Amino acid sequence: MAPVVNSGFISVSYFILLSGFVLGYNYNERARAGELDRVRFWKARFTRIYPIYLLSILLSVGNLRSEWGSHTHAMYWAGIVLTPLMLQGWIPAIATFLNTPAWTMSAEAFYYFIFPWLAKMKKPERLGPYLWKMAGIWMLGILPGALYMFFNPDGIPHPDRFSYGPWLWALKYTPYAHVASFIFGVMLANVNAMIPRDARIRPWLGVAGFGSIYVLLALGAAVPYALIHDGLLMPLFGFIVLALAGENGLSQALGVRPLVFVGEASYCLYLLHFNMWQLLHETGALKRLGLMPYDPWISYVLLIGMALLALHFIEKPAQKKLRGWMNRE
Repeated sequence: MAPVVNSGFISVSYFILLSGFVLGYNYNERARAGELDRVRFWKARFTRIYPIYLLSILLSVGNLRSEWGSHTHAMYWAGIVLTPLMLQGWIPAIATFLNTPAWTMSAEAFYYFIFPWLAKMKKPERLGPYLWKMAGIWMLGILPGALYMFFNPDGIPHPDRFSYGPWLWALKYTPYAHVASFIFGVMLANVNAMIPRDARIRPWLGVAGFGSIYVLLALGAAVPYALIHDGLLMPLFGFIVLALAGENGLSQALGVRPLVFVGEASYCLYLLHFNMWQLLHETGALKRLGLMPYDPWISYVLLIGMALLALHFIEKPAQKKLRGWMNRE
């Protein structure tokens, strides 16, 4: 499991691609029929993501002092202004301001903005030519990492997830570096519609996707970090999505009720885990409770529990209130 645990960063790329797929699955046909109300769509997306995003920022105010010492005054105040607006990700130097995982919401906000136009893409008539178009998007997704490797603008001999450089941060944390993954996901929804849900090929695609990703991760540093961080795994993520979107043993195994129950809180877990982890360990709470011998597993359980509480007592009630307020005539 070590190769998987040490490469958790790839889950962000999967999340972005999956986001495009889910939106395409639900809205592509409506958009092509002219039935997608852009403003209503944007309101729905805002009410879905902003309550927990705001909570994650409020829980991060304790990091303001360290942020002051980490940036120029101009960048610090830019972070203060842009982070609540989900715009910090456009400036690499402050993309991780206050809450590191929150940069993805800058990307998602932009992708939600452009989605109504992406969803209008012509419905494919034949699978083969459409797959070649998706291959082109895949190449565009690999291009930023390939250019980084070729020019090595930060002068880092062997960059990895712990490396720092302004160009590497632009590659990792900015919306424009990941937009190909989102577009690929939107297009993947059209492929999904062309393949019967009970097609025999679906579970085999999932096995191929999971297996190939594990092999690539097991190779470690032999696979350039700049490539595997995002674009390289795009088709393999697509295989997994197509498998899990079908009716087969693999989708049933991963669709058991406990996993679905926890999966509903995945957004809360993702945005809140960083600061919650710091809170658990920097306050010494686990030590005082005598739980340190069970760490990190007890921390994982507590983080999942906190995410579920946030989902049911903050996200869903806030979403309901916001939608009622925003949709009032």
